[in-house]
Amino acid sequence: MTDWRAFSVDISDHVAEVTLLGPAKGNAMGRDFWRELPEVFAGLNADDSVRAVVLAGSGKHFSFGLDLAEMGSEFAPLLADRALAGPRSRFHTLIESMQASVTAVAESRVPVVAAIQGWCIGGGVDLIAAADIRYASADAQFSVREAKVGIVADIGSLQRLPAIIGEGNLRELAYTGKDIDAQRALRIGLVNDVLDDAEAALAAARATAAEIAANPPRVVEGVKNVLDHPRRGPVADGLRYVAAWNSAFLPSHDLTEGITAVFEKRPPVYKGE
Repeated sequence: MTDWRAFSVDISDHVAEVTLLGPAKGNAMGRDFWRELPEVFAGLNADDSVRAVVLAGSGKHFSFGLDLAEMGSEFAPLLADRALAGPRSRFHTLIESMQASVTAVAESRVPVVAAIQGWCIGGGVDLIAAADIRYASADAQFSVREAKVGIVADIGSLQRLPAIIGEGNLRELAYTGKDIDAQRALRIGLVNDVLDDAEAALAAARATAAEIAANPPRVVEGVKNVLDHPRRGPVADGLRYVAAWNSAFLPSHDLTEGITAVFEKRPPVYKGE
């Protein structure tokens, strides 16, 4: 395909393996990630030899989520006092482009099997929610953490997770921003199985992808298409709504406080302003 900065892509025996490479610590999602992800999946969709995809993270962690250090500059014009239509409109476009990046995974022509190890936070959960099947290592931890930094999650977790873990579990995670371990993730259905370590989780993902790839490819694509069909409309509508909501209401002193507290490594103090 091509050389990527945020990913490696290897194709063998009808299975594509897409691995997050960072380059930020913990495979945090910066500009390269958001730009390259839809291009990677467009290339895989165009390759008829690909019948399944394994999605994995390199190193000790799947992903720390949004790279605030790199992407924080995108928030700056919006956080200025009295941000007007121009900055809000540009931020709305940014949200839509980031949503489209993860939607490219959800709309993959072939099933996507994720292998998760270590931390999977924020945008990392958005990403695995777009996969079809998820395996975790025993040390995996998950967090829909956006609320803790003053953000309404807007890249797909709130739209895709209800069908995966149910409304009650999602509301608990999204309202609190709490961390959960792999066993809790298994109990609520966020992951299909928990394996001993990262290598075992990746091996399980590869084995399932190989099983999928051994079946008639058009039939598998048909099954995925039929299963996805009832959810496409509600998910798309929910993404449009949250993009508009955040463009209107995200600018706040609490958001500034949340981001500042992350960099200063201290608890935030929110005032509802």
